[in-house]
Amino acid sequence: MSFVSLGLIDPLVRTLDALGYVTPTPVQAQAIPAVLAKRDVMAAAQTGTGKTAGFALPLLQRLTMEGPQVASNAVRVLVLVPTRELAEQVHESFKTYGAGLPLRTFVAYGGVSINPQMMKLRKGLDVLVATPGRLLDLYRQNAVKFDQLQTLVLDEADRMLDLGFSRELDAVFAALPPKRQTLLFSATFSDEIRAMAGKLLVDPLSIEVSPRNSTVQRIRQWVVTVDKKRKPELFLHLLNKKRWSQVLVFVKTRKGVDLLVDTLAANGVAADAIHGDKPQPARLRALERFKAGQCKILVATDVAARGLDIDDLPLVVNFDLPIVAEDYIHRTGRTGRAGNAGEAVSLVCADEVDLLAAIELLTRQTLPRSEEPGFVPEHRVPLTDTAGQVIKKPKKPKKPKAVGEVSNVDVRFLKVR
Repeated sequence: MSFVSLGLIDPLVRTLDALGYVTPTPVQAQAIPAVLAKRDVMAAAQTGTGKTAGFALPLLQRLTMEGPQVASNAVRVLVLVPTRELAEQVHESFKTYGAGLPLRTFVAYGGVSINPQMMKLRKGLDVLVATPGRLLDLYRQNAVKFDQLQTLVLDEADRMLDLGFSRELDAVFAALPPKRQTLLFSATFSDEIRAMAGKLLVDPLSIEVSPRNSTVQRIRQWVVTVDKKRKPELFLHLLNKKRWSQVLVFVKTRKGVDLLVDTLAANGVAADAIHGDKPQPARLRALERFKAGQCKILVATDVAARGLDIDDLPLVVNFDLPIVAEDYIHRTGRTGRAGNAGEAVSLVCADEVDLLAAIELLTRQTLPRSEEPGFVPEHRVPLTDTAGQVIKKPKKPKKPKAVGEVSNVDVRFLKVR
């Protein structure tokens, strides 16, 4: 199968040839014809399977074939995403695939001035990629209108709900014309997302190119048990011992990210950080430095790293296990992309055993464990079984009493003679 056989026009095919795209991925092969036919689509696909191209290519083609006809402040295609980083990357994909096409695209998110975004919308846009909060800000200031909206794309909708965007999404849906095409593309779909899709989509084509809530098969996953206080020391040890070349490290809190970066710097190891408290330009610079290989360690929170698209990333380290088990799938999906091999290492302490069990239950696998010499934990991590359940430690047998020994309880009832 080729991209030509999917019905894509020559300008798009030539661009894909220049990018080295030869054969459509499974999600692209199913989604592109359906989007071209204006069908609603609900697609669950692992990160790295090409789902962005699965909706961007056919939408760019339809907009091009219809010709430039967008009115002032209007938008023809709206793509909603949960984070600034993902917004930038999805918009970059639209610009890359649509190079040379007579289309106007833009990206809008919070954390930066709204005025340039309002100015950009004045002439109207063919494609707007936005986060829910900033989109509503623009709508309430009459900077964006949805009269000409044809297609709504929800990318990583599960994460938008996880981040508390439920009210914002409801407000956006209420402002959109009811007659439209709606596309949901995500790595996983929770039951809540499926319920939302049932309200928004009409006779959708359902696409699942990988098992629900599964990790990429080509990723080698393993766990190193360690005491919590020794995690930074263990990470430095493994970094030097295994000579890791490029590492994306996940930490559960913003404060934890900064503490790890400071600890690494104190030991002569340079690392960049991205999290919600960092200014957007600083986050983008850190990501570009990491992609270019100028900094080999990037420490991030789940929110900031959601949607990061890094080619050939060899390793992900879970410095902390995620609170939400589904985030483990998204984290590990940063490596092993597009058929490449990858590795995901988790540093796990005793009080994270319930989080580990939840991950193993979700992914239907028990992660192999190892102990690093010199870092064997004093607080042992309880074992988990194949169902992802914690196996409680057996109680130590009581020491048998010696002949003639009297317990402390008995002593209180002895008569003094």
